[in-house]
Amino acid sequence: MKLDWNRRTCARRGHTTYAPSEAGLRERLHASTALGDAWRCLRCGDFVLGEPHGAGPAGQAPEVPRGRALRDLLILRLLAFERVVRGVFIVLVAVAVWKFSNSQNAVQRLFEQDLTVFRPVALHFHYDVNHSPIVDTIRKTFTYKRSTLLAVAAALLAYALIELVEGVGLWFAKRWAEYLTVVATAAFLPLEIYELTEKVSGLKIATLALNALAVVYILLAKRLFGLRGGARAFEEERRGDSLLEVERAAGTPARDGSMA
Repeated sequence: MKLDWNRRTCARRGHTTYAPSEAGLRERLHASTALGDAWRCLRCGDFVLGEPHGAGPAGQAPEVPRGRALRDLLILRLLAFERVVRGVFIVLVAVAVWKFSNSQNAVQRLFEQDLTVFRPVALHFHYDVNHSPIVDTIRKTFTYKRSTLLAVAAALLAYALIELVEGVGLWFAKRWAEYLTVVATAAFLPLEIYELTEKVSGLKIATLALNALAVVYILLAKRLFGLRGGARAFEEERRGDSLLEVERAAGTPARDGSMA
């Protein structure tokens, strides 16, 4: 069965009704029943008993996503959640790098002391810590200048800010956020591909696939950069899915004077 995004959303969030001031359009959205007045939901199209949630000119009616737009909004919000989680994680890493830069020597002494204690245990399990790639990598970080570490922390914070801005913008379905997401994500794809050539891992492959799919999906679904007719075609599609626009078009007089 095909999923009815409209009724699914109304069942979870409730209906959205509106009483337009235009008489003809108002009549098409209103019904009198034995139980009282009913108004047509702008999302699912069902008539709902009770007073409308809003009233006024049709042009001032709330924009209610319907059908495909609801599905697109769900996908954008999943991407937004992923961006926010990633941004928060990067902020924590940046703070850790900054704190490490302020106490680099103390951390190095503590690491070497713990390594001395751990060495007999490692030898018991035939693990040579003196030639361990992990230990060598950690020791290498102790040789970095404080200015280098501060630059890394600043770069991480800038990257985290981009991720957080993307997340907030995508959550509210802002078109500028869609452009920002496509440009920023596509810019890092070559780096992610290069990392795969250095070392392949399931996480890296999944991240690359997710980011590539996100770029392609947003480009095509939101018609960015003039694709599939661009912003004009996107707005026409959005208006075509609006129940108010459909009802207004259905009630437009034809050339012969009859109703279309």
